[in-house]
Amino acid sequence: MLRRGLIAVAALLALAACTTTAPPAPSTPATPGPVSVGTSSVPAPVALSFATLDGWPQEDHGAALEAFRQGCGAARDADMAEVCRRARGAATADDASARLFLEANFRPEPVAGQGLLTAYFAPQYDARMSRSAEFSAPMRGLPADLMVLDLSPFDPGLAGKKVTGRVRDGRFEPYPDRAAIEASPIDKPLAWLRPEDLFFLQIQGSGVLVLPDGRRVRAAFAGGNGKPFVGIATALRERGLLADNNTSGDAIRAWLATNRGPKADEIMQLNPRYVFFQTSPDDGREPVGAAGVSLPAGRAIAVDPSRHAMGQLFWLDASAPKLTGAFPAYRRLAVALDVGGAIKGEVRADLYTGSGDAAGVEAGRVRHALKLVRLIPVPKS
Repeated sequence: MLRRGLIAVAALLALAACTTTAPPAPSTPATPGPVSVGTSSVPAPVALSFATLDGWPQEDHGAALEAFRQGCGAARDADMAEVCRRARGAATADDASARLFLEANFRPEPVAGQGLLTAYFAPQYDARMSRSAEFSAPMRGLPADLMVLDLSPFDPGLAGKKVTGRVRDGRFEPYPDRAAIEASPIDKPLAWLRPEDLFFLQIQGSGVLVLPDGRRVRAAFAGGNGKPFVGIATALRERGLLADNNTSGDAIRAWLATNRGPKADEIMQLNPRYVFFQTSPDDGREPVGAAGVSLPAGRAIAVDPSRHAMGQLFWLDASAPKLTGAFPAYRRLAVALDVGGAIKGEVRADLYTGSGDAAGVEAGRVRHALKLVRLIPVPKS
């Protein structure tokens, strides 16, 4: 174990030396708040009022406040924590009083630019404890040789940077991609799934497995191979396998099921990212996000943690859907409670739609142009 640790540290030092020319971490603070410009040329955020938010009068303010109460405990910002305490200490609010509370305790501040809203869900898939022709994809637990190394202790310029790999023949190397992992043998899989179901379970990050005897098992994210997520919708469009406006999640999954075998495997392996799982008995609750809080359906979003803090409250203004059958717009308050491998950038959010088939159909059709408004807590004097 000591030798392995020394090898890893040596490899880490070498790797850090090779990456000191990497661009610096984003200047946006981990805990967002008003920008202090001083003599800087950075423009101050444009002030907004709640009256200027499209859809604000039609919002279900009571549901929005309840979602904030559920998730605001993840906030580390002192002002946000204080508003959280006030929200949790207040009596159960009707829509009018909830609206008054939100407007009195927050001020809206736009996040510059236009981005993208997508969605995810907690799927429920049939599974087996032994392999068959149909259930041929093993769900793998976290490998013993997988290591995640934090580079920040070796160079402040690498703050927030981590690398995933393994030690082989005395050298630290990147962990294999999806194709290599799938080609490797496995002794004790956690369960067996249809290949397309496992692929989508890895995209969503968690879900419920239903066994033939009726048992329900929760599958939760345990780790990944460190590779970037690559969506397969573009490849399916470019190869003429699906129409441009028909690359929703359910359309992609149906194509993979119809073409199960080498043809579907080739497409899925275009995404090098691979996710490992851990299992537990299903308790019937919504899954827990990266913030350690159960995700309120329709009110939780995954964000880029280098840009936004967990527990932060946002107004989503998403319209102009790109996929057939989608809702025309999503205008609502949502709490940042999760992260995702494909969720990168300041104006980027992934909306949690809930669990089950209906939530999956909705999530698979969300690809909307997004304007994001951050709600800044108003401290009380």
